[in-house]
Amino acid sequence: MEQLTIAPLRHPWRNVAVAIVLVLVLALLYSVATNPEFQWPVVGRYLFDPLILRGVVMTLVLTAIIMVLACVGGTLVALMLISPSRLLSVPANLFVWFFRGMPALVQLIFWYNMALLFKQIGLFIPFYGMVFSIPTNDIITPFVAAVIALSLQESGYMAEIVRNGLKSVGRGQTEAALCLGMKPSLLMRRIVLPQSMRVIIPPTGNEMINLLKTTSLVSTIAVGDLLYSAQSIYARTFETIPLLLVASAWYLAIVSVTTVGQSYLEFHFSRDEAKAKPSLLNSIASQLFSFRRRSRS
Repeated sequence: MEQLTIAPLRHPWRNVAVAIVLVLVLALLYSVATNPEFQWPVVGRYLFDPLILRGVVMTLVLTAIIMVLACVGGTLVALMLISPSRLLSVPANLFVWFFRGMPALVQLIFWYNMALLFKQIGLFIPFYGMVFSIPTNDIITPFVAAVIALSLQESGYMAEIVRNGLKSVGRGQTEAALCLGMKPSLLMRRIVLPQSMRVIIPPTGNEMINLLKTTSLVSTIAVGDLLYSAQSIYARTFETIPLLLVASAWYLAIVSVTTVGQSYLEFHFSRDEAKAKPSLLNSIASQLFSFRRRSRS
């Protein structure tokens, strides 16, 4: 029996579209690289400037602290959201509604000006009086105001992320574990959380990347992050565009590293699904083999 040669379907217009897009991208890159107004030598001079590096460190510290607090707070609020007690679920819903609805910049300015509402922060005991008091400005510094404001906002988002992850675990598994005599705390640690992590990790990674970029708002309350460092330099030198390019380059570099870390975490918590799918090397090898077989025929 004679074998039939299967000819692949031609896509000439697709190739034309790819060529047009490639030409446009190359033209854009050439225009950006050769435009003297971008002042690339200035960008290279300030890329590793000590003030810029201190701003990078401050941005990373802010992101790490706020994300840890948001994960802890969001998990507690998520457990309150799924609680059958309305005394817990109603306040949790109000928390999520309020802090997700308020813009981050508004919260930053509000906490930064907390001293306008409370001049002193102290401990008052009834029938005894004030034990101690501290001026609010001594406690709510710009750094503390940024941490509080962004942590509360991110906790609202993380609460919904964790709640959806916990609800993704089948109810039959929890009922079976309870029937076997497993305590609710052990059930949460051993059954629910490990399975819900594959649902929680992807949006959490995206939220952390979004938080990294949101930290640029703290420059409005004089926190020395990356953007504030760039602004403090171009306020003296008037080299606005090069310094903004320096800040953009650092943000892109940090986001790229964070994205790689997120991919590894997703792979770690989805190992069973990854085994069922062909690896990238196997997929490339199979594509090359099929291409060689078609070219020989």
